[in-house]
Amino acid sequence: MFVCQECGAQSPKWLGRCADCGAWNSFVEERVAEPATALAGHRYEGLVPGSGGAKLYADIEISTAARLPTGIGELDRVLGGGVVPGSMVLLGGEPGIGKSTLLLQAAANLARTIGPVLYSSGEESEHQVKLRGERLGIGRSPLYLLAETCLERILEELIRLKPALLIVDSIQTIFSLKMQSAPGSIGQVREAATQILFAAKSQNVPVFVVGHVTKDGSLAGPKVLEHVVDTVLYFEGERHHSHRVVRAVKNRFGAANELGVFEMTSEGLMAVPNPSALFLSERPAHTPGSAVHCSIEGSRPLLVEVQALVSASTFGNARRMASGIDQPRLALLLAVLEKRAGLNLIAEDVFVNVAGGMRLEEPAADLSVAAAVASSLRNSPVAEATAVFGEIGLAGEIRGIPQAGLRVKEASQLGFRRCVVPRANLDPDDKPLGDGSCELVPVTSVSEALDALLV
Repeated sequence: MFVCQECGAQSPKWLGRCADCGAWNSFVEERVAEPATALAGHRYEGLVPGSGGAKLYADIEISTAARLPTGIGELDRVLGGGVVPGSMVLLGGEPGIGKSTLLLQAAANLARTIGPVLYSSGEESEHQVKLRGERLGIGRSPLYLLAETCLERILEELIRLKPALLIVDSIQTIFSLKMQSAPGSIGQVREAATQILFAAKSQNVPVFVVGHVTKDGSLAGPKVLEHVVDTVLYFEGERHHSHRVVRAVKNRFGAANELGVFEMTSEGLMAVPNPSALFLSERPAHTPGSAVHCSIEGSRPLLVEVQALVSASTFGNARRMASGIDQPRLALLLAVLEKRAGLNLIAEDVFVNVAGGMRLEEPAADLSVAAAVASSLRNSPVAEATAVFGEIGLAGEIRGIPQAGLRVKEASQLGFRRCVVPRANLDPDDKPLGDGSCELVPVTSVSEALDALLV
């Protein structure tokens, strides 16, 4: 069978272009396992204990297992309070961003507080992992290192040691003796992930699995891994910035889209308890083209700086460049400012950047982007100690957004005395948003918002 390595589509013959995802030269031949007979039994038989038949919904008792703290507060926040026994967590990210460093720190903390931890590395030897551990100052703890790529040997060590946590780094280097295809192929990744999942459930051992990412930033596999595991974490961050972000995109035991912020230091990854202060620490005062946005990532409010630079274009076509926000969304906002607010941007180069390497994907960032662009165009700074959030519609209206009170409260705690907010978010009974210490300026249109924001 020929299997597409991009999407997992199967074909009985080789195809130059995948009919499902359109990828070229992505089909690789994989040997299909012979079907198991009734006497021989299935290869997964015995890995998972039987459920004992169907049960009535009302008769099922809920037993809440205690979560295992990793000793890293930001990682526990993203996981929903700690690691759930028997769960399988997938951590993906760019090469060299710090995945192995973070998991080694978490493994050492768990080994010291809970019990023995098995760290299986298919990319590094025990000596290489030990060198990293010495740099991080791990010290002596019941942490077992295993340099192995054979899945069956890893599972043997899992049964022998019965650790409190298993870490597999990485799933693309693991191969099973039951399949003939190369490590990292769709078949091997699916087989390894499935067997590790069944072993985790049967032994009630939590598992962390490291996954590689493709050129476009998605997890290699491609969606095979994300469907198998319980939690999917993305490790994000710019290589030239010191801070890193761990984002949960799937979590069966907690809130999705939760965010944890870390800072890369010489002693490893350090949790950042107050990310808003970190992102605003180098913000210039009284400078045109800068606006502060109140963002919500999962359950956490964050204040980030949105910067814009508008300059006269020296070419026939004006350029629009965006870093940290969606480029088509920027083009839409510029068209609204041109049409509804009367700003002449058709012959201007526009550059927008979210300072600190953060990425804003929520529509609530529209008003802060518009304020930064208008501020740079008019060479007029945004009013001092003012934060802003709101979604902009195509008619130039400012629409309400969720969790406005949490955003205002975070802004007031960071010293902002004024917030420009959508009028739809104000309580009709005059109940103040946040703690009442921040002045609220309700707006209904882009023009009204720019008049309230620019000095």
